[in-house]
Amino acid sequence: MSVALIKRLFEERSNLVNEARTMTDLAETEKRELSGEEETRYQTLNEELDKRDARIKTLLDAEQREADAAEARSRFEKIDRPSDDERRKDEKGSVASELRSFLKGEKGRSFELRAEGGIDFRALSRLSAAAGQNTVQTSFLDKLFAHLIEVSGVMQAGPTVLMTDSGEDLQVPKTTAHSTAVIVAEGGTIPTSEPTFGQATLKAYKYGLLMQVSRELIDDTSVDIESYLAMQAGRAAGNAFGSHAITGTGTSQPAGVITGATVGKTGSTTVVGAFSADDLVDLYFSVIAPYRNSSSCGWLFKDSSLATVRKFKGSDGQYIWQPAYAAGAADTILGKPVYTDPFVPATALNAKSVVFGDFSQYVARMVNGLRFERSDEYAFNADLVTYRCLLRADGVLVDQTGAVKVFQGAAS
Repeated sequence: MSVALIKRLFEERSNLVNEARTMTDLAETEKRELSGEEETRYQTLNEELDKRDARIKTLLDAEQREADAAEARSRFEKIDRPSDDERRKDEKGSVASELRSFLKGEKGRSFELRAEGGIDFRALSRLSAAAGQNTVQTSFLDKLFAHLIEVSGVMQAGPTVLMTDSGEDLQVPKTTAHSTAVIVAEGGTIPTSEPTFGQATLKAYKYGLLMQVSRELIDDTSVDIESYLAMQAGRAAGNAFGSHAITGTGTSQPAGVITGATVGKTGSTTVVGAFSADDLVDLYFSVIAPYRNSSSCGWLFKDSSLATVRKFKGSDGQYIWQPAYAAGAADTILGKPVYTDPFVPATALNAKSVVFGDFSQYVARMVNGLRFERSDEYAFNADLVTYRCLLRADGVLVDQTGAVKVFQGAAS
């Protein structure tokens, strides 16, 4: 992978940002709005910036795959003699070879993938090597979750993820108010102040999809069929669960992070639900320091909102949005990482269009089994093999004392 190409793309990205800022600075100095030609150019610059971001991510991902492959080969070359366990594993076949045999119809009609262990409490953050990707061996299940995460802003933001072996109802405590302390006189009675707890029940809602693959694609050994299916299933599951993780009602579906969040700032009645730079500053400080200082604290916007945010300046005249210049780093607003999700509402009257806070307080429950089933008969007349993928999940914001807050457009 060419390091020079990646470096050039970062330089082009920086130039695009500088040109856009020069244009908005000039309009601000002249106390005017962008002209029609300038606005068109500004939108073009943002589109080019998004293209550079996508290209950089693709190149970095490819570089990471090469590094992973080199590391795997290095480990393989160091093996002098396989252990008894490894020989037994080879005799039974690896998960990957079993999966390929299943895809070809050589091993039954169903296939179940499970992560090892019982309940696993962890935050999924493996989008970059620095976030821990290098420490985890890539498998079909890892690939699927990686694609699920990349299409869901909530999953990127660092929620707490519970992996369970089975799908029975799981009770988790939900904090709705904290204890308070007061000054007590000498010999005075100390008052009782207890935190208020609720209880959230995490279920296992079933998400399913059908995928049809041509026989030629399956039989072509040069095609990485595992990655193809992981990408398709992961993105489909990510979009389905991701929608509910944002605005799900909690009734017959997961409860979204916006559903459980409180309003930190309401917009002005003089605009149609839009937010200003000052609104974002107010929303930032509406979240108290313990949550605001969390490593999982960040912003969540709809993609279409970022063009607006990129123009905002603080009282010091500096842009509050800061682009990432280092590989693997996130863009920031007021020093906190920015994530986008297509299911965050757009700006509108009463709409909750900006989310900010500690996303580790959102708990996503994933049942540890991912089931694949195949049918050769479903699309027999088209010579297509049909696969069915089932994923069970739920989610809820467990700290509703203000860990996550939203900006809400004015009612009128």
